[in-house]
Amino acid sequence: MENKDILIKAQEYIKETFLKEGTGHDYYHIERVVINSRKILQTEHADSFLVELAAWLHDLGDHKLHNGVDKSDELISAFLKSLAIEQSIIDRVVKIVSQVSFSKGIRPSSIEAEIVQDADRLDAIGAIGIARCFAYGGSKNRILYSPDAKEIENSSIQHFYDKLFKLKDLMNTESAKLIAAKRHSFMEEYIAEFYREVQ
Repeated sequence: MENKDILIKAQEYIKETFLKEGTGHDYYHIERVVINSRKILQTEHADSFLVELAAWLHDLGDHKLHNGVDKSDELISAFLKSLAIEQSIIDRVVKIVSQVSFSKGIRPSSIEAEIVQDADRLDAIGAIGIARCFAYGGSKNRILYSPDAKEIENSSIQHFYDKLFKLKDLMNTESAKLIAAKRHSFMEEYIAEFYREVQ
């Protein structure tokens, strides 16, 4: 099977699997990560096939979608084996995906992993990141915001400080850093306006 056909199969499988996912990790999030990866690839030298394949599969088996259990290796391997992909490619894709997640805190060991990690993190910030933050919070029954110091730790607004505001300085590639700076500024403006409205 040619690379382009493998990517089409991956896209079809992910669309079928994630289309109705409601935590902000739906098919369109994954599609945006692929698009972000392609943008970054325009200025980076990397294996574009591995980058795009890993981008399509990066949320397959994610612990957030499986009650805290990471099934990435298992599900990605099973899917790629069903396409008769050689083991060396499967191993590389699984390794890239294992280094994407913010919560794992792993520094990417390849340019391909750097690109997919950046592409995923770009979709967590800016206007789309704000929307996804509240979608995910709602799916987990988090409160939107509370002025009570005891409650705010479990709010969606606190997630900006725990994660979203940190992402700009964690980008790997120069092109992602430029995009992230603009999106970060937008989030700062949003939070400032949010506090003006609730005080």
